[in-house]
Parts: sequence; C-alpha cells; structure tokens
Amino acid sequence: MSTALLDHPAALDTGAALRFVTCGSVDDGKSTLIGRLLVDSRAVLQDQLASVERSGQVDLALLTDGLQAEREQGITIDVAYRYFNTAKRKFIIGDAPGHEQYTRNMVTAASSADAAVVLVDATKLHWQDVRPELLPQTRRHSLLVKLLRVPFVVFVVNKLDAVDDPDLAFAHISAALREFTQAAGISVEAIIPISALIGHNVVDAHPGWCSYQGPSLLALLEGLSVAPAELAQPFAFPVQWVEKFHSSSDTSQGRRVFWGRVATGQLAPGQAITVLPSGKTAVVAEVLDHARRPRTVQAGHSAGVILDRELDVSRGDTLVTQEAPPAPQREIRATLAWMDDEPLVAGRLYWALHGHRWVKAKVKRIVHQLNVNTLQTHEASQLEPNAIGLVELALQEPLPVRPYKESRVLGALVLVDTASHKTSAAVLVESP
Repeated sequence: MSTALLDHPAALDTGAALRFVTCGSVDDGKSTLIGRLLVDSRAVLQDQLASVERSGQVDLALLTDGLQAEREQGITIDVAYRYFNTAKRKFIIGDAPGHEQYTRNMVTAASSADAAVVLVDATKLHWQDVRPELLPQTRRHSLLVKLLRVPFVVFVVNKLDAVDDPDLAFAHISAALREFTQAAGISVEAIIPISALIGHNVVDAHPGWCSYQGPSLLALLEGLSVAPAELAQPFAFPVQWVEKFHSSSDTSQGRRVFWGRVATGQLAPGQAITVLPSGKTAVVAEVLDHARRPRTVQAGHSAGVILDRELDVSRGDTLVTQEAPPAPQREIRATLAWMDDEPLVAGRLYWALHGHRWVKAKVKRIVHQLNVNTLQTHEASQLEPNAIGLVELALQEPLPVRPYKESRVLGALVLVDTASHKTSAAVLVESP
C-alpha cells in the first residue's frame, strides 16, 4: 500500500483514459468527491457551477446526481459517468450508488473499471477505537471490487475535517482497513486521508495533514496504468453483429463481415479459427479495425472479421483459435452477486447472457454464502438480495467460458429473470 506505485515502470503507460469507479457506503461523499475533482481540475464551466448553487453555496454532489429523484433525496440512485482530463491523462468516472438496494448499479460500473476508489466516512465510525468496525457496505463493495478483478483499489478516508482528532482517526481507520483487506486478500495501492468538501488531498496535496506524506488522489490516479488487455490468453471473439455483402475491400469479395470486440488474444489475417457452437472451421482472410482499416486488432478493441469462406455465423457465436480453444461447458461453478429483490433458491430457471449469446440456466445448488462481515462462508438454502455466494449452474447449451481470473469477458455471465426480465445476478465463473 504505498506511494511507490508512481515509480513503477508499468505506471508510465498512462496514455489511455483511466476508467475508475467511486464506491462505498451511502452518504460517504462519493458524488461530492467527484464534484471536487471536476472543480479543482477546472473541468467545470462557470455556468455549470452556478446551476448547482444552493443558498449561495455550491453543492458539488449535484454535478453528478442528475436524476430528479437524486436531487430531491440527496442520494445517488443510478450510475453517473463524467469525463474530464488533466495535462497528464484522460479520465472516465463512474459514480456508483452506496445504498444496498442499488448494489446492481455498483456492479455494473465496477465491471469495466481500471481502478476503484472506495470511500470511508470517518464520522460514521467509532474512530476512537484502535480497530473501528467498518460499515457492511464498505466491506461489500470492497469484496465486489475484488471479485470483479478491478486492477487497482484505493481507499480514501473522507470527512476527517469533521472529527476532533484527524490524525488519530486516520491512524485507527487505516489500520482497520489494512486488517480487513489483508484478511480478504484485497491488494490496496494506497489509503489516503481526504476532505472532499474542503479539497484536502483530492487534487492538491496537503503534506503532513493526518501525518500523511503521499500524493493526492488525483496524482495517484494519474500514475496508474490502464489494465492490460488479456493478450496472453488464446484468441476469442464474441460476434455482436453480422454485416452482409460488404465489398469495400479487395479481399472481402462480397463476403460478410462479423463485428464485435476481441475478448482475449489478438486477431490477424491468416489465423485458423473455429466457430462455436457449430464447430465449423475457417481462416481469417482480413481484419478491419473500428474505422475499417486493415490491421491486427488486440483484446479490448473492436474489429470486423472476414473469413476465407462462407460459414453460418450469427450474433452470439464465438470465434476461437484452433490452437487452444476453450471447451464449451454445460455445467459451471461460479461466484454470484445476487441482485434481485426475491431470494435465489436452487431449482430456479433463468436466462443467462454470455457475451452476446442467450441460453437457459438452472441453479443446481447453492454451495455456500459469504458473510461480508466475518469473511467466512456458511451453508445456505437461499441467497437474499445483495448477497454473495458460490453456486452451481446447469446450462441448456454449452458455452465457451473461462475462469473469471483468466478473462473478465469470457468468465462473466448475467442472469435475467425469465418473467420480469430484470437483471438478477452477476456471475463470475470459478471453474467448469
């Protein structure tokens, strides 16, 4: 947990935009923190500031809370994305809700993030204790960030300007965070004391405040490297859209173009591929980037694929390498973040979305549930809303899944209720 990250060679790769999500318990100051980042980095125009004034004071949270219900209740309900840039890099911020009932929104924002900033409100904890007890939602969001494989996790202890002894409060809270993250196996880049309202250590560093000598939050984020694409994994390409009778290139010869985003590995002409689930084989004749320019495309980027012969390929199919293709699986064991309002019970049938393919999925068994307070697992006959557990799923059709620790794309599914069509769960594959 250190500021040495800024000296890492990997931190020099800061050319791409950094996607980060703010999370934590309700009213910890997430929206205010983002507002402070936008204002102090001069990413907000004067007329925007004037529009969020209340009684002569600027309400920073209103810069991201755009829904009428959010403004009326003073809470964040849906994920709000904001874009800004500094002299060093561009940023995409996801402001996630803190309420337990909106955990599904937080999972959505964190699933594609390169970094997570977890806020802890010092005023809500018994900071006088040597090891103050963290809030359940702080623990839940931290565990979800770990499960979703967000590469960088930064904890910021907020509202220290509102406690009697900021130095003691930060020392005790940071010790509790270290104890929790060590027990949970969460790798933490830094723990930073901040005041989002005043601006301490958000954009401008305040050396010595709370006995902290590290960089400000913005300086730390500017030094983080974007999550590396999964280039080491064998090539896989979920087909999103089929364009018929494209003839803009010499080699296409009127063949169809299969568009999508490369999930793992890289795509180049001459590669031998297999189409799943049909098992048909072909050779890649041409690869187009998002601007229809012929070139090799790596994981994480969109591409168009033209094959050397016509095959029946549809949306939801997956093109994989013939060298080490993933074996399609009908049964998987997975960590599941349950987000439906009704409890999950074994035997229920859901729609499962993997890439762009829909299949029916049956919950065979709930193996156990994770207690977010003790980090212990226990047997469970059902999973309540916002619970995290390990389950076994039986799929109606085999899917080319990989463990989530190997691929954030091929190892992730979404369960959807067959009747209400609500998103019921985020599924992270542990093993076939």
